[in-house]
Amino acid sequence: MTANWAAFATAEPDLAGTVEKRFGAHTHHVLATLRKDGSPRTSGLEVRFLNGELWLGMMPDSLKALDLRRDPRFALQANPGEGTGMGGGDVRISGRAIEIDDVETKARYVEEVEPPEPFHLFRTELTEVVRTYVEDDKFLVVQIWTPGEPLRTVKRT
Repeated sequence: MTANWAAFATAEPDLAGTVEKRFGAHTHHVLATLRKDGSPRTSGLEVRFLNGELWLGMMPDSLKALDLRRDPRFALQANPGEGTGMGGGDVRISGRAIEIDDVETKARYVEEVEPPEPFHLFRTELTEVVRTYVEDDKFLVVQIWTPGEPLRTVKRT
């Protein structure tokens, strides 16, 4: 089961706001894709939250774009920033990336983002969103959301 960003934000608005804020704190983040042989590849990436979707834009024929064309599964981790503070916690999103070739959709994206052209554009379908943070300097808290399930929170000492 998957969900787009709007469905996640409707189901868990507080967590969605925190995740968007973490991704908005820095420009570059880390995308994990799968190579032809199944081994992981990590790459830098900029992301956009627009019109109820989480978008991934990439340079033409970049290895990460070719990976996603072959196998759409991905994991995306927000840049934690400098130091160890990680205000808002560590956030990760997993899902599937669907390439968009629709001219009108890409034109609307270009109006908003003004990316260098040409480019690949992927819309995401989420399978999991995870936030990990420290509470009161003694608990590790992990929030886990998957489509169709209530938010799970695990606290560890």
